[in-house]
Amino acid sequence: MILEYIIISLYSISLLLVFLYAIAQLNLLFNYLSSKKKVDNSPKFDLTNEDEVPYITIQLPVYNELYVMERLLDNIALIQYPKDKLEIQVLDDSTDESVASTAAQIKKLQETGLDIQHIRRENRTGFKAGALKEGLKFAKGEFIAIFDADFLPKPCWLEKTVPYFKDPEIGVVQTRWGHINRDYSTLTKVQAFALDAHFSLEQVGRNSKGHFINFNGTAGIWRKECIIDAGNWEGDTLTEDLDLSYRAQLKKWKFKYLEDVVTPAELPVVISAARSQQFRWNKGGAENFQKMMARIITSKNINLKTKVHSLLHLLNSSMFTCVFLMGILSIPMLYIKNKYGHLELYFWVMSFFVTSTIIFFVCYWFMYKNSFGGGFKNFIKYIGAFFTFFSIAMGFSLHNTIAVLEGHIGKKSEFVRTPKFNIKTLADSWKNNKYIKKRPSLNVVIEGLLVLYFAFGLFSAFTVGDGDGDFGLFPFHLMLFIGFGYVFFKSVFSKA
Repeated sequence: MILEYIIISLYSISLLLVFLYAIAQLNLLFNYLSSKKKVDNSPKFDLTNEDEVPYITIQLPVYNELYVMERLLDNIALIQYPKDKLEIQVLDDSTDESVASTAAQIKKLQETGLDIQHIRRENRTGFKAGALKEGLKFAKGEFIAIFDADFLPKPCWLEKTVPYFKDPEIGVVQTRWGHINRDYSTLTKVQAFALDAHFSLEQVGRNSKGHFINFNGTAGIWRKECIIDAGNWEGDTLTEDLDLSYRAQLKKWKFKYLEDVVTPAELPVVISAARSQQFRWNKGGAENFQKMMARIITSKNINLKTKVHSLLHLLNSSMFTCVFLMGILSIPMLYIKNKYGHLELYFWVMSFFVTSTIIFFVCYWFMYKNSFGGGFKNFIKYIGAFFTFFSIAMGFSLHNTIAVLEGHIGKKSEFVRTPKFNIKTLADSWKNNKYIKKRPSLNVVIEGLLVLYFAFGLFSAFTVGDGDGDFGLFPFHLMLFIGFGYVFFKSVFSKA
């Protein structure tokens, strides 16, 4: 029974941690709903008054973005703002042929009177954080807007964000991400679903109550003084944006989140690209937990509730470890349940924690309704979207668990950029993209074995016990089977 009790203990701890995370999400939902009743009376610059128009620097950190550079620069050139108060820095760390074409396009834009500079470094020290820090040395603006290569801000973007900096305590204004290729494939729909939840439920839920949020690496604007005061950009984690966000808020800078200002962007359409992005985000979250945990706990600037939400925020990615552990142990648990009758009360108690899934279902419904509207038809569509999202998220749990564990133990790795494709419709092809990783990793083999493992779990539902079967975990095993199956087959065949 020693092994059985170890399995039961680990499974129970994972279940409890996921439940506590679900409760925190429910609290954010209440915050989100209550925020809708508030009127925003924030002081704002009057940009029609020339004396109130601040100088802005737009930074575009890029690295080997052959397929999207022309689109990016053409779009940025359309930004509406007084030319004598605007400069654009193309922070180009590229090592491929895109350098020459980018330089040629920048020269053409300079001839139109646009203040745009092509800034190159000798090496990629500090990766994106290093590029942003280098550009900051020469930045003329007192506010620094940042856009990744796949983002397409609307011409009025600065007019909608800059005014909020009239409040001298505001260090960052962050906008919501949109998705120009949401409906391209199942993969893009799942990514959009997850990001919509973050940019509505989590960002609004935290920001509306004064809890810490994060600059999302792009589609936001910083007060230059805030960056310097917080210690400037640092490249010791894979999520430099999360790192600087927390350092700034620990120094009492306020963040302003604008849910109604949407900045469109391109979602990864190939699973290898999604994998690299997920790995960086999840590992970076764990790295920042290790870096910031003590500072948050000992800080005298923030209250207990904000500390709790901050720690849970930094542990977001670590929930994949709990999900993966629950999945692996759930099949042994099925057999333990049907072998040891004296544990029946324990399993009755444990069944209560299925409410975690119900909580997630309710929270994400409000986010889905916010984007697509309510009604019976949309609710039915939502059920399918939620099931698909939950299944594929579970399918990424091994991949993301490895990322999280590396982050917590301090294993360093290179900043791997997410390949961009300039794809919006099914008619567009990604297959000749030179940046795509061609070979699946060893992890994919393990994911294939896990497909068979959870197929065994489905089969076990019919055979355990006295022949009557036990289908209590069948839905869970079905989602794991579908999720790992999807991730495995798409990774092997490199399809969107």
